[in-house]
Order: sequence, then C-alpha cells, then structure tokens
Amino acid sequence: MRRRTAVLGSAGTLVAGTLVAGALAAPAATADSGARHGRDTAAAGVAIAAAQAAAAGIDWQDCPADWGLEKPIQCGWVTVPVDYTKPYGKKIKIAVDRIAATGTPAERQGALLYNPGGPGGSGLRFPRRVTTKNKIWANAAKAYDFVGFDPRGVGHSAPISCVDPTEFVKGPKLDPVPDSEADKRAQRKLAAEYAAGCAEKSGDMLPHMTTPNTARDLDVVRAALGEKKLNFVGVSYGTYLGAVYGTLFPTHVRRMVLDSVVNPSTRSIWYEANLGQDIAFEGRLTDWMTWVAQNDAAYHLGDTLAEVRQQWETLRAAAKKAPLGGKVGPAELIGFFQNAPYYDSMWAPVAEAWSAYAAGDPQPLIDNAAADLTDTAGNISSENGNAVYTAVECADAPWPTSWKKWDRDNSRLHEQYPFMTWANAWMNLPCATWKAPSQKPVQVKTGKGLPPVLITQAERDAATPYEGAVELHKRFKGSRLITEKDAGSHGITNLVNPCLNTKVEDYLLTGRVDAADQTCAPHATPQP
Repeated sequence: MRRRTAVLGSAGTLVAGTLVAGALAAPAATADSGARHGRDTAAAGVAIAAAQAAAAGIDWQDCPADWGLEKPIQCGWVTVPVDYTKPYGKKIKIAVDRIAATGTPAERQGALLYNPGGPGGSGLRFPRRVTTKNKIWANAAKAYDFVGFDPRGVGHSAPISCVDPTEFVKGPKLDPVPDSEADKRAQRKLAAEYAAGCAEKSGDMLPHMTTPNTARDLDVVRAALGEKKLNFVGVSYGTYLGAVYGTLFPTHVRRMVLDSVVNPSTRSIWYEANLGQDIAFEGRLTDWMTWVAQNDAAYHLGDTLAEVRQQWETLRAAAKKAPLGGKVGPAELIGFFQNAPYYDSMWAPVAEAWSAYAAGDPQPLIDNAAADLTDTAGNISSENGNAVYTAVECADAPWPTSWKKWDRDNSRLHEQYPFMTWANAWMNLPCATWKAPSQKPVQVKTGKGLPPVLITQAERDAATPYEGAVELHKRFKGSRLITEKDAGSHGITNLVNPCLNTKVEDYLLTGRVDAADQTCAPHATPQP
C-alpha cells in the first residue's frame, strides 16, 4: 500500500464493512464492473485486446532520456482499452520497460513482471536491479527478462491528476489531529474539494481506475510480451493486484510471488484495511522508539520508551506552535516519521535527523520533512501517485458516505493509536464524496488451474498487517506462506535475509514450494 507523505501522500501505502448497513455505503455501480453480464463483456474485451497486443508486439527502443533508465534497459508501449466492455473504444498506452535475461538461452524462462505497490507506484525501476547489480536478484535475472510497467493512470501511462502539484506538496498543512469540530469541518472541506478536483481534471478515467482493470492491462502486457503465462512479483498493493489477477486469470499464472499482503477480504477493501493500518502503525512505531531508547548513546532522545515518546510529543507540539523553517508542521513530521514504521532501513536516518533537532539543529528535519518546491518532476510524481491511490481505492469498493461513521471510527481508534489515525482518515476521506461510481470488490479465490503461489510476510508489518497474508493464504489453495518472525519491514523480498532470499529464488527458478509453510528468523536489526 502507498507510503504517504505529509497528509499522507507521496511514495508507497495503504473494507467497506459488508456495505456498512447498506445506507451508509456508496451504491455499487455496474459501470465496467460487477454484474455478471459486465464481467463476461470485460472478459471478451480482454481477449480481444490481448490478441491485438500479441499481434503487435512491443517496439522496444532506448528509453527516453528523462525517464532515468540507463542502457541496456529498453522501453516501449502496450495499447489497452480504457473500458474493457468497449474494447474498440477509447485506448490508452501503458509504458513498459525491460532488461534481457543475463543467463544463457538455455537458462531463460521468460519475462518476470513487477508491481511495487501503491496504488500509484511505478514499476519501471525494476530492471535497474540488474544494472545496479542487486545480488539478491542476480540468479533470477539469469532466468528472466525483468519487466516493469506504469499501471494505468500512473507516470507515463495516461497519468491522472487531481490538483496542482506544487499546491499538493506545499506545507505546512493543517495538523491532522483535530482540536475542535471546526478543525474537522476544515479537513472535510479539503477532502471534498480534492474529490471535486479529481472529477474535474480526470473525470473520464475515474470510473475505469480499478484494480480489475489494471489486472486486465497486466494480461494484455503479458500477451504483448509473447508470454503464454505470467511470472509476477507484487509488493504491498501489488499483492492485491496479483490476487485479483490470479482470480480473474488463474490459468494464465505460471509463477507468482506476493510480498507484504493487502488483506483481500471484500470486507476489508478498502475502508477497514485503512483502519487496520492505524493499529499496526502504532505497534511498529513502538518497536522503533524502543530501539531508539536502546541506542540512547547515539541519539540522546531518552533511554526509555516513555521518554522517547515524550520527545515526540514535545517535537509535535513545537512544530504545531511554530512550523520548523516555516514549512514543517505536525502533518509534515508524520509524513517523515512514518518512514521508520514502514522500513527498518529508515530507523537510523529518521532518528539521526530527530537527534540533531533535539541537539539544537533543526535543519536535517526541515530538509527531510519539507517539500522541495523546486523538484518539479518529483512533485508531479507525488501528486500523480496520490491521485491514483485515491482513484483506485475509491473505485474498487463502496465507502461509507456518513461523516458520523468516519468520525466515530477514527475518534475511537485515535484514543489508542494516535500516530497515524487522523492523517490516514483525511487521506481517504475524498472517497466519501467521490464523483465516480464504485464497484463491488472482487471475491478473491482459487480458480481452476491456479498454480502454487508464494506469499512472504513480516510478522509486524505496519502498512499491510500480517492477517492479510493469512487471509490470502486461505483463499489461494496450494499457496505457501513464509513468515519473517519478529520483523516488521514492508517489502521483504528485497532485504538481505538468506532464509527468505533462497526460498524465493528457488521458487522463481523451479516453481517448487516447500511441503509446509515456513518461518524465517528476522533480517539483521539496523545499527545506529
């Protein structure tokens, strides 16, 4: 799921209860979606688009200079319909890139496609795991062409937008934690304005910005590559994309690794999933703050968890009273500090910037947490990523439209889990007033012909809590779950952990899974 920045927003994550007593939830529309007839029409549309893509292939060229993808990575385009129920209607182009397998022709097993999460993340950097000589993936790279893509609406694939990118990133934003009903009204107004901006700037695409449509695009890309079956690695939201693909196209799957799993239950997508994150983030924040206390000799932020927590409250209050550098208030601090619960690799960097502030130098915190208004490309990417995140989650499933429900649920959660709850609520609230139709979520399940799927999950993951992996494991019969015990980083297939790395590699190279689920010890604890 998407990592948010500030209110939440830019780089990487994130159920409607069983229609939350019906009246509270937005009605599910049939646009491009759930009725039996619609699904059959969409399936026929995929077959037509895939046949056209297979015939056309991909015209691989050197990548555009401003994409930041060095040779020998090549780039190309795959044409897909905006609406699969109208395969001869409006089309868009999906940006793809690849690097050829590094092994011998005899070792080659085809293409391996990758999605890093979001919704709203670009997969185009995946082939750089070869050019940057990433050792974890070196053996898989011998067997597979590494293929990345921008999902529909993302980056170079008919990008959508909701607001001016500079305005989107500019701070300081309102403190996410409301002090009054007036504060809540102000945030509700911002969320409604955001939803209206999405409709105004990207309205034609919004009904079609769904996970099932992205899965259909993935099948068309597979066909364009000349692949009979899909090899796929999905991380975070990419696991939900993989789960939906596996449900819609079970006979098209060859190998599938799903890492850090979104709970695919229809009850969880997406309202309840976000509430679950709030609880998990608090737990992982505690893990990190405990580590900071254990390393007080390096950071001087307190040698007990209680002292470190108090330092956070003190910092938050100071930034609320007078934003650091005029740019960093509580919202921006949450945007930066949430990196630590997301990724162990950020434990030390966040602690260092915080430690410098406590020692009298606020500049490292300002540099890390404030928006860089001169970074035009980065800010366009952040705004686009947030637009896609919102569009997909709002379109995938009904959301509560009653403010009383949002207020009650988030007020209750905030009492025990204050770090992320309100920031997460405001990020998702545009879905309460979304202008485009929503669908009923796909019922993820095992279809005939689905091969064993490999699932990997850290036990204390904040962005995609562990229960999601257990749920998907139940739904995909024959799947295997590898649990990284006592660990909580998000996206563990790219971390050095020989136990995990060798199992993932063996699966990709041979298709074998262990006879039973496996547990791995945690990867190395970060050092100050």
